[in-house]
Amino acid sequence: MTLTQEAPVVTATVVRRKPRSRDGWATAIMVAPATVLYTVMLIIPVGLALYLSLTDWDGFSANPAFVGAANYVNLLDDPELRRAALVTLLVAAAGTAGLNLLGLGFALLVNGVSRANTFFRIVLFYPHVLSALVVGFLWSAILGTTGAVNNLVTTWGGEVLPFLSDPTWATITMIAVLVWAGFGVNVVLYLAGLQAVPHSLIEAARIDGATRWQVFRNVTLPALGPSVTVNIVLSLVTLLKTYDLVVSLTAGGPAGQTQTVAYLILWNSFHDARLGFGSAQSVLLMLVTAALAFVVTRLRRRGELAVHQ
Repeated sequence: MTLTQEAPVVTATVVRRKPRSRDGWATAIMVAPATVLYTVMLIIPVGLALYLSLTDWDGFSANPAFVGAANYVNLLDDPELRRAALVTLLVAAAGTAGLNLLGLGFALLVNGVSRANTFFRIVLFYPHVLSALVVGFLWSAILGTTGAVNNLVTTWGGEVLPFLSDPTWATITMIAVLVWAGFGVNVVLYLAGLQAVPHSLIEAARIDGATRWQVFRNVTLPALGPSVTVNIVLSLVTLLKTYDLVVSLTAGGPAGQTQTVAYLILWNSFHDARLGFGSAQSVLLMLVTAALAFVVTRLRRRGELAVHQ
């Protein structure tokens, strides 16, 4: 008998890949809208501001006069800019502290699922929905020399309180209104961070006998590190470019004592028709804002790593 053995038949499946060029075109098409928007809304305006900062232009003449770095040299000798820079830094520092302290405090109070907490979350966030111009006019009507508060004070025999007429009072009032109008966003962001804190860690700490303060300091706050970083950077960047509320609340007064850098930029650019000088100020503000945001982020990251180690 002859035995025959057939060899197994091996079939190979050929996988055909699409040409890489097609993948590249598909990626380019999907990225194109965002790229165009980013270029039109950011790259071109920044480039135009850099160019105008090197010119002496009133905003109307056809050919801006090129002056090189003269605008930047003049910035160093501008007393108004130095005063506005101090006001802006004070507003940014005090406002960032107020926004985050109030935001975190109220987030802890309304952190929970209940109808009351839902209601209070809406109430806390509502001021942020209002336009900054509306907020400024509203508080100007309340705290102005002839506003509602001073009318009550004088009716009761008291003296007019200089909320907006004294430089120190006006600065404090402006910071307070900024915090009132903006801390609702911080509440929302901190609430999102609190939802991510592992509940098991909190329960374990309570079982070990930790008090509420110890649980917050040793468990909740370290877990909120990323939320704290985001809130601080967003608050700082927002406050450094404060303009619209200054216009409607104090108009830069009294005697220019509450002018911020952003307010001064628009005043020099359009009221004084010094668009080149205003562009140089805006470039300087952009660089300072970016540098401060970078430094704060780096410091916060180091702090978060130190806590986790």
